[in-house]
Amino acid sequence: MLEVIMGSKQMSNKEVSARLAGDVSLGGQVSVHRLGFGAMRLTGDGIWGPPKDRKRALAVLRRAVELGVNFIDTADSYGPYVSEELIAEALFPYPKDLVIATKGGWNRPGPDQWTHDASPAHLRKAIEGSLKRLRLDRIDVYQLHAPDPAVSFDVSVETLAQLRNEGKIRLVALSNVTEEHIERARRIVPIVSVQNRYSFADREWDYVVSYCQHNGIVFIPWYPLAAGTVAGEVLTRMAKAHGASPTQIALAWLLQRSPLMLPIPGTSSIEHLEQNIAAASLRLTEEEYEELASVPEQMGLQGNNVAECETLVMSGGTQNSQ
Repeated sequence: MLEVIMGSKQMSNKEVSARLAGDVSLGGQVSVHRLGFGAMRLTGDGIWGPPKDRKRALAVLRRAVELGVNFIDTADSYGPYVSEELIAEALFPYPKDLVIATKGGWNRPGPDQWTHDASPAHLRKAIEGSLKRLRLDRIDVYQLHAPDPAVSFDVSVETLAQLRNEGKIRLVALSNVTEEHIERARRIVPIVSVQNRYSFADREWDYVVSYCQHNGIVFIPWYPLAAGTVAGEVLTRMAKAHGASPTQIALAWLLQRSPLMLPIPGTSSIEHLEQNIAAASLRLTEEEYEELASVPEQMGLQGNNVAECETLVMSGGTQNSQ
């Protein structure tokens, strides 16, 4: 934690604003700053129930907006329902430029338990619930949380397309998908963003990032701060050189990976939130970027072998919406 504290103090004299990350367009219809906020971790343990400190959770959301964040990612399954309710309680009536992206397609039997349900009936019920909790007439960005192995993927996407035609969804997006899923979905309805697990050290979905960039689709990385021992050592060294935290270096790499990258680091701490947003002004040299890009090879990570990288850079700190 020493590097995190030092980085926070040394960067404190710089402007902290999400707008410094630049902007990205969702489907050519909505423009947001390229550093958002993931609201999953505002709930209770196991992403279940209310937060232990409700006032602090509300304060984090309000501080995020004060720092220029105008893209907040959530889901009906976070809590369940709790994350969406907190967003409305903290921020309604919403700033004109705030985009709330939510998701549907999971059931929650209990803490840390998730079961698929992307059936048309469930998605329609999920949309109605999210609209009510968020106090909206239309959801700006609605994401299919994950393909359901028991339901035709095309049928799930067709349901979202119908809800878009009915005016309940403005833009349709996907999460936890392959390139094939994206191509199939795009034959049904325009897809504005894809949200998959991704970090400088976990690059299983590199080809999806490249596909999205080539096709003008925003890529939203969840779990963007995962790092193993080798990655952590590289981050710590670079952080000291920049007077920053390891977390800020990891976020800076993502922002330089693609102009269509939209990280959404989440936290329940105002201090960690401010550190995350400060990464918007951090720039890595080409050599630093390439060194971090080579970390997966050094770690020997290939394909689905990501067990080594599922340790957070900052213990007890920032995590990400899923």
